[in-house]
Amino acid sequence: MFAQVITAQVTDEEGLRRQVQRWHDEIRPGASGYLGTTGGITDDGKLVVMIRFATEDDGRRNSDRPEQGAWWAETEKCLAGVAFANAADVITGGDGGSDDAGFVQVMRGRITDAAAYDKVLAQMDDFAETMKEFRPDVLGMVTVRIDDGTYFDFAYFSSEAEARAGESKEMPADVQAQMEQAMAASTLDEYLDLKDPWLF
Repeated sequence: MFAQVITAQVTDEEGLRRQVQRWHDEIRPGASGYLGTTGGITDDGKLVVMIRFATEDDGRRNSDRPEQGAWWAETEKCLAGVAFANAADVITGGDGGSDDAGFVQVMRGRITDAAAYDKVLAQMDDFAETMKEFRPDVLGMVTVRIDDGTYFDFAYFSSEAEARAGESKEMPADVQAQMEQAMAASTLDEYLDLKDPWLF
């Protein structure tokens, strides 16, 4: 799998939402290997979008399409401080990106111990299975690792209310241990809460 992650500050939300709908209706049908999009705008106006493709070649081909370029030229007028990140290292947990989610929390940080982080990710499926019992509000997870050591964790929840209630639960020992391993191997720099996520 290949993912493109875009972050920015939104300067024209109405215009951006129109452009997102245009991409969905007009550009997406011609994107070969397209798997799905997760995105949205935080309460303080930050944009985060992850677009997933089957392969890196599919992602590059989409970026090179003239209609994609023309669409982006209009879309970037709605944004400031745009940053792009491409990654072929994409790991899913549980059901991965879920279009049934009512709330998506994105955690952005930096990996400080790659070997230890690899061990954490190798346990992702087991972690997801445990979470199904402990936190049924967690529908799936997608982790995107960028070559510069940055990571984005996308966690998909049934609703924000259920996610907040789940946060207050005492974690089982094995879940706590995995969380501590992840925290020891990385920094968590930012939470990006998408209360009205775009999922398509």
